[in-house]
Amino acid sequence: MSAPTLDTVLFGTSTAAATAATATTATTSPTVATATSTDVAASAAAPEAATPEPVVLRPGLPAASRDLLAGSARELLGAVAADDVETRYARAHLAALRAAAAVLAARARPRGRRSGGVRSAWVLLAEVAPELGEWAAFFAAGAGKRAAAEAGLAGVVSEREADDLVREVETFLAVVARALGVGHQSVLDTRVS
Repeated sequence: MSAPTLDTVLFGTSTAAATAATATTATTSPTVATATSTDVAASAAAPEAATPEPVVLRPGLPAASRDLLAGSARELLGAVAADDVETRYARAHLAALRAAAAVLAARARPRGRRSGGVRSAWVLLAEVAPELGEWAAFFAAGAGKRAAAEAGLAGVVSEREADDLVREVETFLAVVARALGVGHQSVLDTRVS
C-alpha cells in the first residue's frame, strides 16, 4: 500500500480536486461537501462507524492558510516520527502554531499603527477566533516547555506529555480545518505501522 499524499491526509483529496472545489465554491454559492467524523472532531469512535456530516467549503480561503495547514500536518507527522520526546513535543507544538497561523492568515485584519507592542500568535488567535480561545490558552501555556525542548534541555517533558500533546494537536488541527471550512483526515490515522 502506498503512502497517502499530504493533500489527501490534510484535505481528503488531491491538490487538483481541492483546487477545483475551491474554484467551484468561489463562483457559486457555498457548496456542501461530505466529511467524515474526523472532520468534525477527533473522537474515540471509529471514523467508519460515524455518519458523514456536511462541511461548508468557504470560498476564497487564502492560499497562505492552506499552505500553513499543510505545514502543520507535515510538522505533526514529523512529531510522530521523532525518536526523542523533546523533539516530538517541540514539533507537535510547532504544528499547533502553524495551524493557529492558518486561522490568523484567514481572519486577521491589519491594524493601523502598532499598539500595545508585540503579541503572541496565541493572544491574536483568541482575539480573532474567540471560539478557539481555550485552545490558545492551552498552547500558550506550553510555549515555555517547547522553547526548553528546542534548546535541547533533557528531561523537560515526559514521553506521556509529548504523546498527549501530539493527540491534542491532532484534535486542534481538525478543529481549525473545520473552522476554515476545509476537510480534514486525521494525520495520526494515516501513519504506516
